[in-house]
Amino acid sequence: MDKNNNDLAPNLSTEQEPLYIIKADGTRELFEVSKLEESLLNSGASKKTANDVISHVTSELTDNMTTKEIYTHAFEILHREEKPVALKYSLRHAIMELGPSGFPFEDFVAEIFRAKGFEAKTGQVVKGFCVEHEIDVVAWNEEKLIMVEAKFHNELGIKSDLKVVLYVKARFDDLHKMTFSYGKERQLDEAWLMTNTKFSSTAIEYGSCQGGLHMVGWNYPPVGNLHDMILEAKLHPLTCLTSLNGREKKVLLDQGIVLCKTLRDNPDLLNTLGFKENEIVKVMEEIKTL
Repeated sequence: MDKNNNDLAPNLSTEQEPLYIIKADGTRELFEVSKLEESLLNSGASKKTANDVISHVTSELTDNMTTKEIYTHAFEILHREEKPVALKYSLRHAIMELGPSGFPFEDFVAEIFRAKGFEAKTGQVVKGFCVEHEIDVVAWNEEKLIMVEAKFHNELGIKSDLKVVLYVKARFDDLHKMTFSYGKERQLDEAWLMTNTKFSSTAIEYGSCQGGLHMVGWNYPPVGNLHDMILEAKLHPLTCLTSLNGREKKVLLDQGIVLCKTLRDNPDLLNTLGFKENEIVKVMEEIKTL
């Protein structure tokens, strides 16, 4: 896809004072149209829609506007012009909304591995060389055994930092010396640290330097990150649906129904929970666009 800025909205005028935005972690950053453009195109927006969003956001932009406000502006236009793209664009916030539902992030991670052809279990207690460890997700197939530490944060600004990476790597170093019975007698092939937010720069630097720990965050690494994995596995949480209001989402989450594919594969669930026929049609039509 051609991402030439000349095909999209122009950058902020060079005669205009540079504008800063407030990121989720509270830090100030110079607003760059290219970053907004990239996020829109990565979500599948057409050049026309990306142009409309950028033009609207830049016209409304004020100094110290938050990234949340920018997201809200962008989502409204995407939802109006390209609804399926809006659902993909909102995916990160939809994952965040799972926190209050009580649905553990590790269960979501396990579903990702199952979609990739692995068997997976959560909350496993395994014996290391020195001590026992509780592992969030153990996934295996014929070729490899993977153990995962899953870190969920309920605020976008929270990062998994160097202390987390040091702690997790030390645990997996203890496990690399042992043999386990998952599918067959075998040693640990890969150790993963997965988070729904970001890693600090020092965490990435240490992990890259040391090796031996596969780190996956929302947008790290650039290819094969959590966002990519969710789209590839088509594991959209129902919290991304706009055809359901907050109360209806809570009803479904309280019943342990978290993924859109659960509703897609079992449409009668909505009927048994008291949803009207026209409401069911709207939900199923929206799910089909994902």
